[in-house]
Amino acid sequence: MSENRSNPEPILPRAWPFEEARKLAEHVDARTAAKPDTAASPALLETGYGPSGLPHIGTFGEVARTSWVRQAYTALTGRPTRLLAFSDDMDALRKVPDNVPNRELLEKYIGQPLSRVPDPFGTHESFAAHNNARLCSFLDSFGFEYEFASSTTYYTSGRFDAALKRVLEVHDEILAVILPTLGPDRRATYSPVLPLHPRTGEVMQVKMDAIDAAAGTVRWTDADGETFETPVTGGHAKMQWKADWAMRWYALGVDYEMSGKDLIDSVRLSGRICRILGGTAPAGLTYELFLDENGQKISKSKGNGLSVDEWLRYAPQESLGQFMFNQPQRAKRLFFDVIPKTADDYLTHVEKAKALQAADSESVDLKANPAWFIHKGHIPTDAGSPVPFGMLLNLASVANAETPEVLWGFIRRYDPSVSPDSHPMLANLVSHAIAYYADFVRPAKTFRAPTDKERAALVDLAESLRGYEGEASDAATLQNLVFEIGKRHAFEPLRSWFGCLYEVLLGQKEGPRFGGFVALYGVAETVALIEAALLRESQA
Repeated sequence: MSENRSNPEPILPRAWPFEEARKLAEHVDARTAAKPDTAASPALLETGYGPSGLPHIGTFGEVARTSWVRQAYTALTGRPTRLLAFSDDMDALRKVPDNVPNRELLEKYIGQPLSRVPDPFGTHESFAAHNNARLCSFLDSFGFEYEFASSTTYYTSGRFDAALKRVLEVHDEILAVILPTLGPDRRATYSPVLPLHPRTGEVMQVKMDAIDAAAGTVRWTDADGETFETPVTGGHAKMQWKADWAMRWYALGVDYEMSGKDLIDSVRLSGRICRILGGTAPAGLTYELFLDENGQKISKSKGNGLSVDEWLRYAPQESLGQFMFNQPQRAKRLFFDVIPKTADDYLTHVEKAKALQAADSESVDLKANPAWFIHKGHIPTDAGSPVPFGMLLNLASVANAETPEVLWGFIRRYDPSVSPDSHPMLANLVSHAIAYYADFVRPAKTFRAPTDKERAALVDLAESLRGYEGEASDAATLQNLVFEIGKRHAFEPLRSWFGCLYEVLLGQKEGPRFGGFVALYGVAETVALIEAALLRESQA
């Protein structure tokens, strides 16, 4: 008897965005079942942005990862999507940032909505508008597809009015959820509603004296003892952020939003408030935080870790995408020393992806490849590089290269068919390698003397290379030659032989496949490198 396989479960590519896409699809199906009139609505994915500062590497990570979930969802279901980049620009200015000009200009606007604070740069109508423009320019530079949304615009245009009136209807239920999470002092004055002072414009954090859900107003008293009745609609009030998050999910019908590990409790609380309002909390991923070189959480205010501009000085944009793609639920060090390996990880994946794409553009294995996401579902034929980034760094180190032309001299001899025009990624990597070498490799180079055993093996390697008659560009044969010498001199484990090559010849702890390095640098040049190292040791 044959089994009924009329609706087989689709095989998901083994990549986390597809797991997230499955969760999103289930959420959308449940939403559609509960509210059939939303069946035609695209899945709404959201990312949030606080415009009190400039966009940073975490902003890139969240938008990139959400975009990959969106891409996987479309591939999985064929359904439409929207990505909303939401700016909380109605939040109050809490302190003057350290990295802006005209700081004294902002001092008197503490407590005002960011969209009412003057732009210290003098280029936009407000501080929020300046940073929102920077956000859009930042996202556009990476080719993200999104819709920008301003909290101020949504509040003042009435887009949130119905949801805000609903907040007043369940005000006490919201308080019952939030008050137990607060300290005694904050509990005494807390309200999910923050009215704007009609005279000063300040976002007021005061206790509500009365709630009138039917009229859509709140009554409250300021520090001078004056009482006001304020409508919550039309931009005359906003929500405290956890309640604001929940209200936004409810008002807009957000289907998916990811957030960092530090917001786990906030997500849980906002989800409860969203359900009180009558909505459903979105599906989402909790991602781990980035750590600096000391294992501490990176922070905009501390300035530790690595910025987007710094990463892009030392490696291409695609490698930053690779870093963000790798295991988002695992904490990772985000510092300069992760860049070379991440760049080479990308190059490895993109070469595999090109082969898979050529064989079957709908391959499950292709859609599990990070490069498929990084390149938005189609791998350009000129993506990738015939020379790994780590190899370029080692070549720059040995050649003491200060300009790209030095490296291109070796590359053209290795493969005359390669040029900056034919291999734009390689050209990009060469420039990055020069910068990375100058700032990190050259200052850290420390050569050590070989042991007697290592010295004998190095002499043997020089003699073997001097008598080498194979193709100078045959990296595999040269690698085998290096292996055989390590075995002949009984290095155990064999990697200690390669450690000797890196530390004695290159002045660093790690290095490339040495056969590939010899092929690129040159056989005769490698012999001269070994002899120079042995001479340096004997003179010392």
